Amino acid sequence: MPDQALQQMLDRSCWVCFATDEDDRTAEWVRPCRCRGSTKWRMRERYWNSVDLGLVRGRGLVCPVVYVLDLADRLISKACPFAAAGIMVGSIYWTAVTYGAVTVMQVVGHKEGLDVMERADPLFLLIGLPTIPVMLILGKMIRWEDYVLRLWRKYSNKLQILNSIFPGIGCPVPRIPAEANPLADHVSATRILCGALVFPTIATIVGKLMFSSVNSNLQRTILGGIAFVAIKGAFKVYFKQQQYLRQAHRKILNYPEQEEA
Repeated sequence: MPDQALQQMLDRSCWVCFATDEDDRTAEWVRPCRCRGSTKWRMRERYWNSVDLGLVRGRGLVCPVVYVLDLADRLISKACPFAAAGIMVGSIYWTAVTYGAVTVMQVVGHKEGLDVMERADPLFLLIGLPTIPVMLILGKMIRWEDYVLRLWRKYSNKLQILNSIFPGIGCPVPRIPAEANPLADHVSATRILCGALVFPTIATIVGKLMFSSVNSNLQRTILGGIAFVAIKGAFKVYFKQQQYLRQAHRKILNYPEQEEA
């Protein structure tokens, strides 16, 4: 019997790391549970590592205060990602509400805008104001200039007056160059966002400069926005057409051979 117990001592194998006495002769061995056979042995250091990793759950007495603090810590750790997501969504929402309110006062007029929002239903404001930046961004994403440019390239050779206004727009091209999609670039996405958010300010400034005779601040801002979009679109169409022609007329030249000395 003692020989059998000695043999079991010599055949010890750690259930956590599967090491034996031959692997680490200086290790301390423990039997922390009621398991029998080869699964009852643990290296003391490996046992505490497994406890820290959650592989073994102890049955010792725990102070109620420590238990409550441990439970609170685990609940906070699980709730923090959801709280952070809620705070982020709420911050974006209230930023959109504030931007919508400022835009209303800017477009309609400060005093008139305040009167409109004071008379409006609060629920309507909470739903309608955040849609203002969203609609501006969606409107900015409409690429109407590309549609106009395609029509010009198709029919400009039939209208000579266009070629006199925009030189080269109706000239035939030797090849059709490949055009990259600007929305695939993150810089273009930021330009869309920034351009959409500053559009009401630009429309207000252009309206005051070009339509100062109009008394209504709303009408003046609308006319300024239309004028700005039209002028900017015309320059953009011309610029893109010139880029298109430059790419279409590019040629690959032979490498100039140097004369031997």
